[in-house]
Amino acid sequence: MESLILMASLLLWGIIHSVMASLWIKDFIRRRLGEHVFRYYRLFYNIFAGVSLLPILGLMVMLGDHQLYSIPKPWVVFFLFVQFLSLLALMIGLKQTGALEFLGLNVFIREDEPSSQNFSTRGLYKFVRHPLYSAGLVFLWFSPVMTRNSLLVSICLSIYLFVGALFEERKLIIEYGDIYREYRKMVPMMIPGIKWNK
Repeated sequence: MESLILMASLLLWGIIHSVMASLWIKDFIRRRLGEHVFRYYRLFYNIFAGVSLLPILGLMVMLGDHQLYSIPKPWVVFFLFVQFLSLLALMIGLKQTGALEFLGLNVFIREDEPSSQNFSTRGLYKFVRHPLYSAGLVFLWFSPVMTRNSLLVSICLSIYLFVGALFEERKLIIEYGDIYREYRKMVPMMIPGIKWNK
């Protein structure tokens, strides 16, 4: 029962997060509230996504749980090092994506209307189309300690990241058309060297 509660909360979070990221919701808010308010949407979206994830993290602690495994020494050092590398890749990927615009903080830096994000094909984007998601997956699965609840969260977030990447690519194809289709043919989705679509 406790696992179902955690899964349901993750499912609800994922649905709300995905709907808020959809083009039709963004267009609706832009039309209803105007460009001046909409320019803060990305910032609000990120804050809401982070804050709404906190109750799920609380549930992980409050609900009954038990440890599945703990990586012993010296392998724990390797796992922690891989997690460190994944965080480093995340920061590099954010920089290459345009961290201020990605986080929605660019509205405080300049007065002009933020442009729609361009997809990058440089740096980490030469190896995978979604380096931020790849880094997140590596961080999740190289945790040196895994409990029943953290395993469930890791599985659900992994599914969410994969599905989210598929939806994001649909939006990028709408926005960039054949340019993005060609990029998809050349660069793997999340795992370097493994192309899932031609």
